[in-house]
Amino acid sequence: MLRAEIEMLMSERQGLLEAVGAAARFIACLDSQKLPEEACETADKLAKSLNQLSEDTLQDALEK
Repeated sequence: MLRAEIEMLMSERQGLLEAVGAAARFIACLDSQKLPEEACETADKLAKSLNQLSEDTLQDALEK
């Protein structure tokens, strides 16, 4: 049972890393001069969340 739980958590982690990696690439490609103000605010919140991750976690995410 513990093994199944660990496998589920590892699978979930992989999915989250993929989402974080995609978000980081998306933010890197944005041109804030061309975005509406509301979208800039949301992008800023996302960028701040990404910046709070450890360097190792963000690196793992970008590799996924």
